[in-house]
Amino acid sequence: MAIRDYKDDSFLSLLRPLVEAYLAFYRVGNRHIQSLGLTPGQFDVIAELEGTEGLTCAELAEHTLTTKGTLTGVLDRLELKGLIQRGDVSGDRRATKVQLTPKGAILFQQVFPVHAEYMRPFFAQALNESEVQVAKQLLRRIRDSFNDPIRQSSIGSQPTEYSSIDTSTT
Repeated sequence: MAIRDYKDDSFLSLLRPLVEAYLAFYRVGNRHIQSLGLTPGQFDVIAELEGTEGLTCAELAEHTLTTKGTLTGVLDRLELKGLIQRGDVSGDRRATKVQLTPKGAILFQQVFPVHAEYMRPFFAQALNESEVQVAKQLLRRIRDSFNDPIRQSSIGSQPTEYSSIDTSTT
């Protein structure tokens, strides 16, 4: 098989700047969240719970950037801090409802505006209002393309030329 020059591929050339932007955002944002006394996972859960009557663990896993495997530990630590409480879901003995305590709601009101104002200048330096709208639209289209189950099943079912490549070392 001929080796293709991927450096000239316009779609793949987007990968590095996309990942670099994400990593820069992640580093700066996480450092600031930690300075506020929370982990990024805890901040994310609190932000999702704010303004709700509570969410099930399944809903939290779907709405947060926290993996299901990590979510239980995040919830345990938030509960120990008195920021959330867990309860039963009527009609479903397997589900658990999670909601902010009054202390958790107060903490959200204290830290969310501070973090939002800290992050705002980074975006404002890079984009104007109309560019923000375009960027949101384009990033959602990329996300949706990767989340498309039809595309995933059709791509995943195609045989690959590299399936027989020996990657073991000798």
